[in-house]
Amino acid sequence: MKKGLTFSVAAMLVGLALPAQADDHHKNRLQIPPAKWLSVPQVLQKLKAQGYNVTKIEADDGVYEFDATNSDGVRIEGHANPETGEILTGYDD
Repeated sequence: MKKGLTFSVAAMLVGLALPAQADDHHKNRLQIPPAKWLSVPQVLQKLKAQGYNVTKIEADDGVYEFDATNSDGVRIEGHANPETGEILTGYDD
């Protein structure tokens, strides 16, 4: 009986710990202070120089998120580093 109770308590504690790990997708966020962010017009200029025609841009989750078309006219959704204006590949929001 004592072993069963110990196992049950251990299982419950592991179950309580798992949700804390499940919301760990923010750990890879960029941590750039707002004072170092480029302005929206500066980021737009950098994206345009890379061949993108931006139709929407907003600051969200520590980066600039944007909708654009590339030089081939293909619509894309992307993320730009707020300090450099570089496009972030594989960035998960």
